[in-house]
Amino acid sequence: MSKTENIKKAYELAKERYAEMGVDTESVLKQMDITAISMHCWQSDDVVGFENPDGALSGGIQATGNYPGKARTIEQAQQDISKAMSLLPGKQRLNLHAIYGDFRSGTVERNEIGPEHFDTWIDWAKGQGVGLDFNCTLFSHPNADSGYTLSDNDPAIREFWIEHVIKCRDIAAHMGRELGSRSVHNIWIPDGSKDLTVNRYKHRAHLKDSLDKILAVKQDASLMADAVEAKLFGIGLEAYTVGSHEFYLGYAVANKMMLCLDIGHFHPTEQVSDKVSAVFQFIPELLFHVTRPIRWDSDHVVTLSDEVRALFEEIVWADKLDKVNIGLDFFDASINRIGAYVTGVRAAQKAILLALLNPTPQLRAYDENGQYFERLALLEEAKSMPFGAVWDYYCMTKEVPVGTDFIAEIQQYEKTELSKR
Repeated sequence: MSKTENIKKAYELAKERYAEMGVDTESVLKQMDITAISMHCWQSDDVVGFENPDGALSGGIQATGNYPGKARTIEQAQQDISKAMSLLPGKQRLNLHAIYGDFRSGTVERNEIGPEHFDTWIDWAKGQGVGLDFNCTLFSHPNADSGYTLSDNDPAIREFWIEHVIKCRDIAAHMGRELGSRSVHNIWIPDGSKDLTVNRYKHRAHLKDSLDKILAVKQDASLMADAVEAKLFGIGLEAYTVGSHEFYLGYAVANKMMLCLDIGHFHPTEQVSDKVSAVFQFIPELLFHVTRPIRWDSDHVVTLSDEVRALFEEIVWADKLDKVNIGLDFFDASINRIGAYVTGVRAAQKAILLALLNPTPQLRAYDENGQYFERLALLEEAKSMPFGAVWDYYCMTKEVPVGTDFIAEIQQYEKTELSKR
């Protein structure tokens, strides 16, 4: 019996098993087809970008390792990301940072960038058939050397960054217009202090005022949507971060905008999955950055961890899969970067699939009837169901490598492409 026949046979058996639990695997796979994951461009080149390829990272960000073959041009980054996408089932998008624009015609200050610097990416996205998301870049720049940007005490510094973010929102709207797919623009800033400060209130008042000025410039909501992202602390910013969870949660609720929850941006004992049902009571749409923090925000390649599984279970159990935007955020320079992409995206997709394969209606019935032993038992039994057979079948039907087959293909790509850089 051929491998294809074995995969089909295993799937049919799994389909019957899941049906006994009240789960329709065909409907689940249709949902997988429309659940997009926004891949992050910065895994391709270790968060360097193309504004100043020889520049150093700053703002509490660090990529460790020196594995050969990183992308050094836009064409190489596009080639690598296209290769990664060709090995993935389902639907992808690409998430760009402002420093990844096409600046080959000359240096452009960040408060002067425009849509024309991203037409190279828009053309690529049209060819790939994917949408683009966007991020303003408020790190790795002399105007961030004080440790503050939108919350700096210097009004000239604040104005510079306000102009930058306004330009980035224009670029996101342009992407949405050109691609016919709304672009999510995420605002994250590195602002904070290494040691104690008595000016927490003042800096946060500056940040609120800066955001108010940025959002006063209206955009078409069908073309772009804003999100704000919190962080607990950063390297060199250990005492406090201006844009804390409490600050941005309050700001998002007050301004009826999206909140970004990054798995790595909270205390190691906090579970972002537990925040899903709470935050959705007040905010209708969320952005998630899925990563793997080994020691806080270390941004390791995503794996099928307990917290990643729990995150997507909570989203599915809340019936909010259509109200979340899923992005990945990791940058590992110590391993093959295309391998990191494929491993991380597949892990997130597996977590989504596992959540959708849960017998949710029966679990809810047990829960609401106070049948807690039955609820617990069913949750445990669901863990040993033949999920792998459904995943393999999904990959096969999408004509991408099944199982570990993608490893050899990435190894070959390293020999023919990456090793020559």
